[in-house]
Amino acid sequence: MIGRRELVTGSLAAGLAGRFTAARAAAMPGVTKTTVKIGNTMPYSGPASSYGNIGRTESAYFRMINDMGGVAGHKIDFISLDDGYDPPRTVEDVRRLVEQDKVDFLFQDLGTPTNSAIARYVNHNKIPTLFVGSGASKWADYKHYPWDMGWQPNYRLEAQFYTQYAMKHVKNPRFAVLYQNDDFGKDYPAGVRDVLGKDAHKFIARAASYETTDPTVDSQIVSLQASGANVLIVGAIPKFAAQAIRKVHEIGWKPMFFMTNVSISVGGVMRPAGANSGLGIISTGYLKDPTDPSWKNDAGMEKWRAFMGKYMPKADMSDADYVFGYGITQTMVQVLRQCNGNFSRQNVMRQAENLHNVKIDTVLPGITLNTSPTDHRPIKAMQFQRWNGETWERFGKLIQATA
Repeated sequence: MIGRRELVTGSLAAGLAGRFTAARAAAMPGVTKTTVKIGNTMPYSGPASSYGNIGRTESAYFRMINDMGGVAGHKIDFISLDDGYDPPRTVEDVRRLVEQDKVDFLFQDLGTPTNSAIARYVNHNKIPTLFVGSGASKWADYKHYPWDMGWQPNYRLEAQFYTQYAMKHVKNPRFAVLYQNDDFGKDYPAGVRDVLGKDAHKFIARAASYETTDPTVDSQIVSLQASGANVLIVGAIPKFAAQAIRKVHEIGWKPMFFMTNVSISVGGVMRPAGANSGLGIISTGYLKDPTDPSWKNDAGMEKWRAFMGKYMPKADMSDADYVFGYGITQTMVQVLRQCNGNFSRQNVMRQAENLHNVKIDTVLPGITLNTSPTDHRPIKAMQFQRWNGETWERFGKLIQATA
């Protein structure tokens, strides 16, 4: 009898251990004793391919962390796939990352339409999708997207700031809005209407959208000028942002011109558009511009320049996408360190929701990252800036989200 009890007890223990191991594997599918596997999709090709520099920076930053020994004894296995900014491809890539490559979680999948295409899948399967490469306001909706979290300030808030500024500084303002026809672009006219309220129809002269498959936005710019608008707000990815800047300049239109802060890189947008074509354009910033001489001796930017010199020596140092990629990956590493070696999906998400006054090397002074289970907006402040032909000049105080 004693032997049988030992056999039964041993079998029960083995069964429980097996179930525990299986449960642990399900909770941490991309984690071994020495590695943690992270998935990512990025438009290395297609209409938003200029953003591919962000993915290249993230890969380089993780290499740096691995060279330093990794996090909690774990090296980072970062798998970044090209989705071409095409939502159906994003779905295929993410399913591959999750079901075949067995990543532990997703980090910085870039694009609003692409993240929208995978949102139901990742939330149903409780896969942390952290610091998505999109400022769409929807990612702040933690009730509907509990496993998604953005990073940058949201587009709708940005559009509200532009509208408030124009209402204060333009006599008899008449708004024209150019926007991408998806949840990224639609946040801009929505933000304008938020401020104008029931009087929106009195102030909005015209809104025009474009598709990412369109060859140019020239016709939209011409129609917006014809509306009689004296304020222009553009919510476009870099390719179309540069086209809009060139066309506005070519036709001699002189509105108060606001450009989304995701398309203001000096190397990626302003110079290709023609450095003098965009004189006076207003945007907002939350990152340190690498072309701004005021950051010459800044400690955070010195770290960024050292990183670039070692890991990305051939990169265009005027391209702000490298600054963005560095900052967002530094945030991801902070979350991993807070995990203290427990990289279960639940704990990764828990730590992402518990950032407190985190300072990032490439983020403007005075802005710290804060999150909670009911606040999925790490960065909630910006500063106005104006293009002078060489760099972006900041002006005014930091502007904070009030809700």
